[in-house]
Amino acid sequence: MSDDKSNLGDKAEEAFDKAKEKAKEMGEEAKEAAGDFKEEAKKTAEEFKEGLESVSADNKKILAGILAILFGSLGIHKFILGYQKEGIILLVITIIGFVLSCIGIGVFLVWATGLIGLIEGIIYLTKSDAEFYNTYQSGRKPWF
Repeated sequence: MSDDKSNLGDKAEEAFDKAKEKAKEMGEEAKEAAGDFKEEAKKTAEEFKEGLESVSADNKKILAGILAILFGSLGIHKFILGYQKEGIILLVITIIGFVLSCIGIGVFLVWATGLIGLIEGIIYLTKSDAEFYNTYQSGRKPWF
């Protein structure tokens, strides 16, 4: 009986040693995978950063045009093009319009800012790339 117990004890120790080795191997594999993931994440972040820095006039034109049509009353397209003052003006007028909408005149303010955004969006999208760049990015023309 004592031989059986010692054999079981030896087998348990062997199984424990094998499990310990396997866990060590899997831990090393996990560390390697984490290192690869870290490097891949850094590479992707660098590519994204380079992409943001090299946004062309065409991309800004399309982005500003679509945002002007969809959210023109909020002035988001103005912020995209770098016109903070004009963007804040549109945003404040829209907020005032929402507040005054219970009186009735606020609806016209929101409607007017939305119409400005729609018109600007159409203008942005119908201009050629060079004309858009010269007018709104180099020339810094803030309205229409």
